[in-house]
Amino acid sequence: MASSTSSVLSIGLVMVLLTTFSLPAALAQLSVSYYASTCPSVFDTGCDGGILLSGGERNAPGNIAMVDRACGRSVVSCADILAISSRDSIVELGGPRARSDLPAFFHDLPRIIDIFQRKGFSEREMVALSGAHPIGQAQCSSFRDRFYSNTSNIDPAFAVSRQATCPRSGGDGNLAPLDPQSPGRFGNNYFQALMNRRGLLNSDQVLFNGGSTDSIVRTYANAASAFSTDFMNAMVKMGNLSPLTGTQGEIRTTCQRVN
Repeated sequence: MASSTSSVLSIGLVMVLLTTFSLPAALAQLSVSYYASTCPSVFDTGCDGGILLSGGERNAPGNIAMVDRACGRSVVSCADILAISSRDSIVELGGPRARSDLPAFFHDLPRIIDIFQRKGFSEREMVALSGAHPIGQAQCSSFRDRFYSNTSNIDPAFAVSRQATCPRSGGDGNLAPLDPQSPGRFGNNYFQALMNRRGLLNSDQVLFNGGSTDSIVRTYANAASAFSTDFMNAMVKMGNLSPLTGTQGEIRTTCQRVN
């Protein structure tokens, strides 16, 4: 659920991100088919070369010229690209058809609930969004304290395996999957792992540790369909958090900086 900017590596596209996942009519400001007329090939055959090597490949004259001819300049925004890549990566990893101001990996349950409630999310929606973690990994520096300081809510065998990955000192960049049961596969195994005290981050395990969200975790662990439905609805809601429309924003020519 939580991470610092350097701790969680995920398609991320995780939690994270402005998405356009199957928006109902009432929320249809964002649309997957928005560029059907202005740049018809951008998402299927013309300009969807994926994440290309920076410099040598992406900026090669032949490649960039073809993109400009097909799409024109300042047509497709970085937010659009992130939204589409988020949606497609979740689908490819087996999930239903996510924002960076998320809780930190060391936060306790009340703090996490408060952060989400400030954005208008219920506890159930918060837990559902946490289910995106199977497609992520975390660095040793973000979970070391959990496995050496207080191991009362950790499965002993799981603790041993993670300590092998993350020693008491050194190896800060060593990676471990956020979902040990089915890493890289979207589904409800994440919640089953929490019930077995196998949450990697403290902010994961607090979702099932005798608190108000225990029953929600239990529901999702036992009913994949309930999780999928709630996750999809929560992602749609997250994707509609204060989007910039009309002349409020800009279409960046380089994603890393404003024009």
